[in-house]
Amino acid sequence: MKAPLRTLLRALFLLIATVVAGISLLTFGASSASATTVTHPVTAVAAVAPLAAPLAQPVAAPRVVAAAAPLAVAATPAAPAGPKSPTGPTTIDVGGNTKPSTSITILLLLTVISVAPSLLLMMTSFTKIFVVLSLTRNALGLQTVPPNQVLAGLSLFLSMFVMGPVLSKVNQLGIQPYIHGTKNQQTAFHDGMEPLRVFMTAHTRPEEIALMLRAAKLPNPEKISDVGLTTLIPAFVLSELRSAMIIGFVIFIPFLVIDLVVSSSLMSLGMMMLPPVSVSLPFKLLLFVLVDGWGLIITALVQSYNTS
Repeated sequence: MKAPLRTLLRALFLLIATVVAGISLLTFGASSASATTVTHPVTAVAAVAPLAAPLAQPVAAPRVVAAAAPLAVAATPAAPAGPKSPTGPTTIDVGGNTKPSTSITILLLLTVISVAPSLLLMMTSFTKIFVVLSLTRNALGLQTVPPNQVLAGLSLFLSMFVMGPVLSKVNQLGIQPYIHGTKNQQTAFHDGMEPLRVFMTAHTRPEEIALMLRAAKLPNPEKISDVGLTTLIPAFVLSELRSAMIIGFVIFIPFLVIDLVVSSSLMSLGMMMLPPVSVSLPFKLLLFVLVDGWGLIITALVQSYNTS
């Protein structure tokens, strides 16, 4: 048993010696490689050093520097320019009796556009026509037919038809002379408002004018033409509303008779649970179509503004 044990120990010793020798060789090779790597930068520096020597000499080329100076100045970014004063006109010139400037014309146009709804409602026939058409719709028992947009559009076109001659005079006496520079602003406004004043005065009751004068605590004018616009316009609107209510009352009467007849018939038949409105509506529409209701109402409205 000693011989195999001795052989085993010898083999183990040889294995350990081989491992130690291999580790020693690996360590020596790594150290040699690191030493070789460290020496490389020295060689590179030595090779480059002779080339750097001429660059260290002073440059004696003033012409090149002088030529490069303008290029450097041109390459410098320019500073931002400050705000400049406006070159165009900054004032609005009315021009007296001459032709108005473009600025004042645009200003007047924007002003007229902003107050156009008020002028349309207060100084034309739009109020009366729209109220009468709305009362006609209510008399028929229709709450949303025709819609408000349709009634407003119809009232607008009827107002343009009624006010056509008046607006033509306003354009002829006030707007065109001012645009062409033959009248100043005050004269053009006075002459242009005169046709509207005549129209409103012709369709305003004296009682309404007296009411507004008392409300404003103003003395009675000697002539109707001396009434101011601030008094004439509300008096005209009140007169238009009064006339519209009277026309609406006349329109309501035949439809009210139909409602009474239908209600009495339903009561006599014992049909109290059936709403009379749903039964009378077809008869109202039939009567309105047979007598050409829209044509009669529009004709009456237009003729109410015809003055001799």
